[in-house]
Amino acid sequence: MGINKDQVEGRVKEAAGKVQEAAGKAVHSQQQQAKGMANQVAGTAQKAYGDAKETIKKNVKDQQKQG
Repeated sequence: MGINKDQVEGRVKEAAGKVQEAAGKAVHSQQQQAKGMANQVAGTAQKAYGDAKETIKKNVKDQQKQG
């Protein structure tokens, strides 16, 4: 199975969110921690969307091979 733009961008957002959350904790900024958590959630959602697109694409290819 390949990898698509949404999967890559989702993983990047997720990682950036973890860094932002850790930085927020280090400087005791609840606002930065919250932004970091929000970015992690957004990244996870985008990655899941990308995963779903790849699964559908694979299933369509499999159906075309069979039919």
